[in-house]
Amino acid sequence: MMFDREPRTVETIETRFRTIRTAIPVPGTQEVLERLEKCEARSMQGQLPVVWDRAENATVFDVAGNRWIDCTSAIFLANVGHSNPRVLEAIRAAVDRPLVSCYAYANEIRATYQERLVAWAGPPFEKSYLVSSGSEATEAAFKMMRLYGARSGKRRLGVLCIEGNFHGRTTGSQMMSGSPGGREWIGHMDPDIHHVPFPYPWDLEGCDPAAFFEEGLRDLSLRGIDPMTDICGMMLETFQGWGAVFYPDEYVQAVEAFCLEAGVVLAFDEMQAGFGRTGRDFGFQHYGVTPDLICCGKGMSGGLPLSGVLGRSDILDIAPVGSMSSTHSANPLACAGSLAVLDELVARDLSAESARKGEIFHAALAEVREAHPGRVSMVLGRGLVAAVLMRDPRTGLADGPFASRVAERCMDKGLLVVHTGRESIKLGPPLTIEDEAILEAVEVLGESIREIMEEEA
Repeated sequence: MMFDREPRTVETIETRFRTIRTAIPVPGTQEVLERLEKCEARSMQGQLPVVWDRAENATVFDVAGNRWIDCTSAIFLANVGHSNPRVLEAIRAAVDRPLVSCYAYANEIRATYQERLVAWAGPPFEKSYLVSSGSEATEAAFKMMRLYGARSGKRRLGVLCIEGNFHGRTTGSQMMSGSPGGREWIGHMDPDIHHVPFPYPWDLEGCDPAAFFEEGLRDLSLRGIDPMTDICGMMLETFQGWGAVFYPDEYVQAVEAFCLEAGVVLAFDEMQAGFGRTGRDFGFQHYGVTPDLICCGKGMSGGLPLSGVLGRSDILDIAPVGSMSSTHSANPLACAGSLAVLDELVARDLSAESARKGEIFHAALAEVREAHPGRVSMVLGRGLVAAVLMRDPRTGLADGPFASRVAERCMDKGLLVVHTGRESIKLGPPLTIEDEAILEAVEVLGESIREIMEEEA
């Protein structure tokens, strides 16, 4: 959906957390977007037409002084709040040193950060490998799994993934992702990357979750792939991103049991789930399992370009010296800011706060669903991540256009949500958001759903 860029008169709003005092989109927005269209690739377009001027904690401002409650966290990276003072202070101190970048040469802040990161993550994670983006991290884990499988004597270096999961936009990460349409540009598929079905609640239909996973393994066997000898690694997105759909615990526990039996490296893609977002330090902790590798990014650095893989030493050290590096890996600015993120998470116990606030958040969203049972089919998620799934009340089918109209109406009212382009509206405010702002955000969402329903009646 392309959102309307012409300024339109909307209700004036002034609350403790929201201000709308101009037409929306604010006059001048179209000109900025047109400038970008002339010089920036089209793939970067399509977001809600708000030109961000600055962002603080859980609030986004434009140049006209309008302010929105931010339930996007700039797509789940501002876990400690936008422009966190501790993070800004650390970045300023790093700039004043000055040492902006040093490739893979040693520097003190890089050592300090990785020591703290590994200690905070805890066993079995013993080392980290830092890069710049989420796709780099999942690609690195992919390589490590295959190197480990080769050393372990696997017959083939198969990597098992989950349909519908998303792991990035580079070639390897996109092949691991579970969207056939997203892989068409590659022109071929690695024959040793395999996918099994995701256990959506509407697909299980009373089936035992562990049996559902085992059925996926049997399907591999029918295609001539021996899961015991032909699989060296397995990658899971901690929850299905577009809909904040978590797996049943039993499914993930069956995955872990298989990996242990078959000598398969188990990796979790924690890009959206990590660093307190789901009410735990890492999202995999909800399942009662212990992965060998976790891929991290987004909330890891508070907005700086840093990502990484955490894991056991025998896996992280498998690549020879000099065979895996990154130009901007562990640069001093990113490490300084990310160290401040860790300090903030610990000092404010933000994982626990995410769990506490998540109860408020999901209770309020449940009331929205109860108020609109024909339109809202499900509310999914944990902690401070949620997805509200919309359906057509006449057919019961997923309704993406309705979700898009609701997202746009939320914008008009001073609330920014994640527009997925599907039937879901995702919400993920900074973990530092105030309780009252959470309740106000959900109230605005409910109002927007009701208004669009009335207009369509």
